[in-house]
Amino acid sequence: MANSTVKAPFRADHVGSLLRPDSIHKARREYKADKISYERLRSIETEEIKNAVDKQIEAGLKAVTDGEFRRRFWHTDFLEHLGGVEGYVPETGFAFKGEETERYDVRVTGKIHFDENHPHVKDFIEFKDIVGDRAVAKQTIPSPNQLFNAGIRNTDIYPDIEEYADDVIAAYKDAVKAFYNAGCRYLQFDDVYIAGLNAPEIPFNDSGYDREKLIELALRVANGVLEEKPADLVITTHLCRGNYRSKWAFEGSYAKIAPVLFAKEQVDGFFLEYDDDRSGDFDPLSYIPQGAPKVVLGLFTSKHGDLEDKETIKERIEEASKYIPKDQLCLSPQCGFASTHHGNILTEDEQWAKLKYIADLSEEMFGE
Repeated sequence: MANSTVKAPFRADHVGSLLRPDSIHKARREYKADKISYERLRSIETEEIKNAVDKQIEAGLKAVTDGEFRRRFWHTDFLEHLGGVEGYVPETGFAFKGEETERYDVRVTGKIHFDENHPHVKDFIEFKDIVGDRAVAKQTIPSPNQLFNAGIRNTDIYPDIEEYADDVIAAYKDAVKAFYNAGCRYLQFDDVYIAGLNAPEIPFNDSGYDREKLIELALRVANGVLEEKPADLVITTHLCRGNYRSKWAFEGSYAKIAPVLFAKEQVDGFFLEYDDDRSGDFDPLSYIPQGAPKVVLGLFTSKHGDLEDKETIKERIEEASKYIPKDQLCLSPQCGFASTHHGNILTEDEQWAKLKYIADLSEEMFGE
């Protein structure tokens, strides 16, 4: 894999989303009620993004995000602006442990392609100007494999899943080029679908493929998008088990996907969830090639504000290093703090304290 001038992921990193400040919640309500203009809403979001960038830098992070402050959901806001995809309100939300999510999803209505006017590209340009040269501006988008979740593909338009995969790859290649041309050098794909391929309770029975075939297809899609990646662009993937109001969707280790995706996916780093027992052991890390990519251990939970025990973190790092060299390891929360606008159940002060704690421990344990 080609080296990048941006040495991400960093020893202390984070997944991306941040708790929405009250001012954004209030502005969204007022905009929905026609009490303020879209321009005013966007202005409020911009001011809070500036504040969030400052706080991330103060916490000691070398890569910062916009907190996904302009989005409602981590994935649908991006996907519904692809050509051939629309957002809609389904009859039910997603089933999380103890809670059904707000009802919103995407579906295919035509041939998939990347729209050159995608609003997230404009958002990134503005965000990068805010960051300047103070840190690396990191952009997060849903993985191309998110489009393979049940109910999204329209089989009348795409009866052949392989043809569907080809168009998804082409659309995401164009998306990567658009963000690169906008100045992005650190791009992250967030992926619940691939993590879900490990979960026995998820049937994946609407594609005509068994689980092993779907894992191979997921690798083809990911590497198809990455095959023309510029050498100075870092792309990572975050494999998530669900994050909604401090709830999770499924459990299971990474064992089923590791021999294929960990071994062969051409990303620069994996953000992996290892914050509790439902994550499984570190054995799947042995499939990741030595030397690259980096592995960002999500040993810190974003689902509550309590700070993890330092000695336990040290022990976990030592345990992981039995499977992959320590110089490939980094630290982060297991997921974002607000994958949706609702946010997890902790305070903003607790969020910032946790990010600073991660940066401080990284300096202590890795010297960087």
